[in-house]
Order: sequence, then structure tokens, then C-alpha cells
Amino acid sequence: MGEVPPGTPEQGELFPDPMEGVGLDGLPDQLVGFRGPTACQVVGITYRQLDYWARTGLVAPSIRGAAGSGSQRLYSFTDLLVLKIVKRLLDAGVSLQNIRVAVEHLRRRGIRDLAGVTLFSDGTTVYECSSPEEVVDLLQGGQGVFGIAVSGAMREISGSIKDFPAERADGGSVDASPEDELSRRRARRAIS
Repeated sequence: MGEVPPGTPEQGELFPDPMEGVGLDGLPDQLVGFRGPTACQVVGITYRQLDYWARTGLVAPSIRGAAGSGSQRLYSFTDLLVLKIVKRLLDAGVSLQNIRVAVEHLRRRGIRDLAGVTLFSDGTTVYECSSPEEVVDLLQGGQGVFGIAVSGAMREISGSIKDFPAERADGGSVDASPEDELSRRRARRAIS
């Protein structure tokens, strides 16, 4: 994994092809996102951590950054995925410096490739494995002690974000929980 240039102020577009361009509610990933407090709850981090990571460029919000007092950062689904991976690596004891290197590597991979990736760490270095053979080689070398299946983190976030409000960058509305036929029938019965 390569080095991240020091003093990088923003991450830019984290993945060049986020989720094949479709995020929540059929809208582009770069249009629909979540505010900082929601990102914290979904990922399981403090607002102080989120703010620090944004200010230092580790994981900056790709939809809307902070632009002065009272402005709200807006994080995409892809941003939440990377935040979750960063949190798990921190929990495993990996240093922020090594996490920065791993995040830079993930940026270059693109989201389509990430679904088949498992990250391993020995608490110091982060290793990427995308095949069973690579996992076996890593474990035989005595390196890997902690693994993160990126596809599992994707599913976990997809399940948990349904309970939180999404926001469109252009000010439009997001139908966070489209009503199904059974819910409509129950609502009609309750009114009658």
C-alpha cells in the first residue's frame, strides 16, 4: 500500500465509481447522504472522531463539507463504509498513520472491487486479500490476526441506515421508507 501525501486537505471523490453510481432511493451516491450525527450513530464513533477525520482528510464527506459555522457535512453511503472500516481498524489497534495508507489504497481500488476484499491486520500493518489463497498465505506467514470483510460491512451499513434520515444535497426530498401495500392497508384500517 502506498504512502498518502502529507498535508492532503481533502480526499476528493473516494471511489471513482461508487456503487455503480446508484445510492439510496435510486439516486446517485453523490446526491443522497447523511449528516455527521447520523454518520456517527451508524458507524459507532464519536462526533469528535468524525470531525478530526474530516479536518485531517482521512475520511472527508464527499457530498458536502463544512463551510463555516452552522453548515452541515453530508456523508455518502461510500463514506459511511470507509468510516466503518477505519473504526474497525482502530479497534484492532492499527495506528492512524497505517490506516491512512490503507484508506489511500482503497481509494485507488474502486467500490466494485471492494466487495470481494477482506482486510487483515496484525495490529500494525493492513493487508488486503481478495482470494482464499491469499488469506491462507497470509495466515501461514503468521501475519493476519484480525479480518474485515468489506462486503459484510456494506450489508451492515445498508441494514442500519434505513432507521436514519437521509438528505439530498440539492434540497429535494428522500423517501427514506417507501410504504408497502400492507402498511397502506393497515393505515386505512386505522383511520376508518
